[in-house]
Amino acid sequence: MKKILALLIVTILFTSIVNAAPTEGRPGKISGRSVGAAAVSLLIWPGLGQLINDNPLDKNVTHAVLGLTGIFRFWSCYDAFVDRKGGVWHNRI
Repeated sequence: MKKILALLIVTILFTSIVNAAPTEGRPGKISGRSVGAAAVSLLIWPGLGQLINDNPLDKNVTHAVLGLTGIFRFWSCYDAFVDRKGGVWHNRI
């Protein structure tokens, strides 16, 4: 029960931050699919969340490799949540 409540709180925080935060690239639409991809990015592995959102292979691999650093999971979670296309470093991040 505590895990579900914590996940709900994190999701609410992300939804409140998403509208205020500028992004590189162009954001897509938040959908059930992107919420699931964000959860997978945060809890399992960042590259999988990008794969669910049908991003190019180089972006998936970059997120998976940078996922070795713990802090990048949060960025990848946000990136998957807003289903962001494009970005920096040749549209990989």
